[in-house]
Amino acid sequence: MALNFLAGIFSKDLGIDLGTANTVVYVRGKGIVIFEPSMVAIRRSDKKVVAVGEEAKKMLGRTPEEIVTIRPLKDGVIADFDAAEKMIRYFIEKVHNKRDFLVSPRMVIGIPSGTTPVERRAVLDTAYSAGARDVLLVTEPIASALGADLPIWEPSGNIIVDIGGGTTEIAVISLGGIVVSTSIKVAGDEMDEAIVHYIRKKYNLFIGERTAEEIKINLGNADFGEENKTYMEVKGRDLLTGVPRNIEINSAEVREALKDTIDMIVEAIRDTLEKTPPELAADIMDKGIVLAGGGALLRGLDSYISEQIGVATIVAEEPLLCVVKGTGKIIEEFDKYKQVLASVKENY
Repeated sequence: MALNFLAGIFSKDLGIDLGTANTVVYVRGKGIVIFEPSMVAIRRSDKKVVAVGEEAKKMLGRTPEEIVTIRPLKDGVIADFDAAEKMIRYFIEKVHNKRDFLVSPRMVIGIPSGTTPVERRAVLDTAYSAGARDVLLVTEPIASALGADLPIWEPSGNIIVDIGGGTTEIAVISLGGIVVSTSIKVAGDEMDEAIVHYIRKKYNLFIGERTAEEIKINLGNADFGEENKTYMEVKGRDLLTGVPRNIEINSAEVREALKDTIDMIVEAIRDTLEKTPPELAADIMDKGIVLAGGGALLRGLDSYISEQIGVATIVAEEPLLCVVKGTGKIIEEFDKYKQVLASVKENY
């Protein structure tokens, strides 16, 4: 007991949103200190890390054969254990200087609600290998709802839709627990792939992952009543000639490219609401749907969901940070929030 108390004093406990697209880190007493892409660049010959986070993302699609750029997470779960361990260790060392690193930190990590026991074990083992003292898991919908300041402890229904990079998490929460949830592997990455496919099919132009993401950020929208188009020049490789070529695309084309993906998310929300007990469904009709995650920033998405579902829909404040802010609340007031944890693993 005394050792745990002292460890809590001398370590910088961390709340982590270990996302497919980005990793965000909250340090107890300091707040959010890291927001970087979940990406690692590794040299093939000796497996040495060349770059992590933002620096690794800059290398995407531009590396020589000797260096490979890896996204350690896919669809919200760890796909490359070794790369994930190196990435987490890098972020731990970045927030702990040598003087501070006397005691390994406790970590609270957000995970998708649909993860299997094996996938949860992979997160736990990776975090311990990276130097954690204790690892505690919280489902992303709960963390996101906490970060969005939803009244999850009340005996009434709240629905959160967290659209991340690899998964969309939908959950109805009441009395601090998930009543109904849906987790689908359709989210930001799927939107990027849809844009790549659309431009390849319509223009015979091959674009990279980074370009697709830039198009989504600049032109992506679900505003199907929009009349004024915005335009963007896109560079890629012509699939017929093999040489570089420029095209101009507009927001209406990007909207068309994203429609199927957006509709899959809408359908998942509808399915979740259909499984919701009537009393909680009535609460949701009064309170509305709350959107979080990077996908919530897609222009017009809240209005489109509201129109399709028939329930008012709002975007949470700072939607990209909801999960990590939720883990931060748990770190700061552990005794108050520990009951929402999905899994606790003691020292070994």
